Parts: sequence; structure tokens; C-alpha cells
Amino acid sequence: VQLVESGGGSVQSGGSLRLSCAASGFTSRLYSLGWFRQAPGKEREGIGAINSDDATTYADSVKGRFTISRDKLKTTMYLQMNSLQPEDTAMYYCAAAGVSYSPLQLGRKFFPYWGQGTQVTVSS
Repeated sequence: VQLVESGGGSVQSGGSLRLSCAASGFTSRLYSLGWFRQAPGKEREGIGAINSDDATTYADSVKGRFTISRDKLKTTMYLQMNSLQPEDTAMYYCAAAGVSYSPLQLGRKFFPYWGQGTQVTVSS
């Protein structure tokens, strides 16, 4: 499984960014994709995930501001981030599991495959 993130960058507080995760190498159509982030000095946290049925779940810290979606071929996952705040500054990672979780999980241990990450910086 290969995961490649893109779309990170710098934005001012209140701005928006959209991250992409191109996924390949799955042997089954049943899988879950997740977004995680890690700020300097902090643990990596799960912020959202989507399964094969396109069900989604979000961490409370981003609920109502971030939205996960996938393209029609389900090979690319997106993270639309609105109303960004300085505390959203982090390295953002795409992760995958060869299981379509239901209910969806946001723990690191549930996702064995990881991308290289893309940096998001929000200035005040």
C-alpha cells in the first residue's frame, strides 16, 4: 500500500486548505483511510477517517471545520480544512488499513500504512 499526501502549506488564521492523499496497492475494496496530525512536542492524533461505505468520523477538535471526502474512483481522499487556527499547525499524515472499520476508529494502532506527511502552518 502506498499513500502520498499533498496540499500542505502556510495560511493565515481563518483560512482554508485542502489536503489530498493518493492511495494505491489495496488488494480489496474494503479498507479505511484516516487523517492524523502531529504538532511539535505532541503525540500524533487521529482527526478523521472514512471507510468503504463512505461513512466518516471526526475528532471533536476539528468537527464542523474539517471534512473528509473521496473521489468517485475512491483512490484519492481529501481533507478540506476551513476556519484554520494556529493550533491546527502540524504535520498531517494519511493512513490506511485493509479493513473497512465500522464503527470507524481513530487510534494509530488501527492503521498500519502511513504516508510521508505534509506540513500545515497557520499563522495568527
